[in-house]
Amino acid sequence: MNIKHAPDKLTILIASPLEDQHVERIKAYDPARYEVIHHPDLLARPRYVADHNGAPRTLSEDERARWSELMAQAHILFDFDRLDPSNMPVNAPNLRWVQATSAGIGEFLRRTELDQSNIIFTTASGVHARPLAEFASLGLLYFFRDVPYLDVRKREHHWERYTVRGLEGARALIVGLGSVGREIARDCAHFGVEVWGTRRTGGAAPEGVSRMIDQKDIRQVLPDVDALVLACPLTEETRLLIDKPELDALRPGAVIVNVARGQVINEAAMYEGLRSGRIKGAALDVFETEPLPKENPMWDLPNVLISPHSASTVDAENSRIVDIFIDNLGRFARGEPLRNVYEPERGY
Repeated sequence: MNIKHAPDKLTILIASPLEDQHVERIKAYDPARYEVIHHPDLLARPRYVADHNGAPRTLSEDERARWSELMAQAHILFDFDRLDPSNMPVNAPNLRWVQATSAGIGEFLRRTELDQSNIIFTTASGVHARPLAEFASLGLLYFFRDVPYLDVRKREHHWERYTVRGLEGARALIVGLGSVGREIARDCAHFGVEVWGTRRTGGAAPEGVSRMIDQKDIRQVLPDVDALVLACPLTEETRLLIDKPELDALRPGAVIVNVARGQVINEAAMYEGLRSGRIKGAALDVFETEPLPKENPMWDLPNVLISPHSASTVDAENSRIVDIFIDNLGRFARGEPLRNVYEPERGY
């Protein structure tokens, strides 16, 4: 997408928690063209490194008025306005572009109806590929090497030799071959896993994938795979893509890894498969309802590895997002296509 704008100095407003060193990098990039505004006292308090939501901060009437004035000045936002996201087009009439800190913003944009605005949104796609691939490898190894069994034996102080299957020679189906899925495929191939893959656009198999599966044929091949890895964006096409019939078709003893979105899979049906032991185990970073309610029975299953939607979060995350943002600032200034532009018709 080509961007055209007047040559005047543009205002960048930092709208979510960001460490000072990264703010300074943005300020230093092109101070003749961009003015960077950062008021951390008006933003949520970060609870951990790269926390883009933060602990809610109660703003006074004067502080809210200050924030409204800053929004009215902004041409570019680093992340979304968390106070009133749905009304960003009204509250920020000069706003042209938002650099998101997440790759999966489609559901948020649809919910806030921002996808119907004229604002350009760019995502953090690619930033989280390596951390999510590491989590996928962790999840597969956790169950193929039977770590839950080792935990039980450790608690019992019981020493007894045993045998596991291991990953080499297993077959995995990766649903979604974007930057995350491709990284997972390379890792799996490194472990000697036969990788099948599916993606919306089809095309040639990427590195590590030995067979491409048409998305409509997923149910047909599930009896033939030992692991199902979900790495696709959430769209209307992928919502409940893995429903009860697909889970029933999955080979008994298979493992599930979900680094996509909770709504891609029928969580209740997956729970029943895990509870019965028909599904060997699941490594889950995402759930239908987040935070996962304390009363959710998933917490109590010994064959479920739960991550609080944090598999993508590493301490280098903000540095990598700022790399994309600075690259896009250069593209924006030159009128060139931006990286990672969100496309409403695709949902990502």
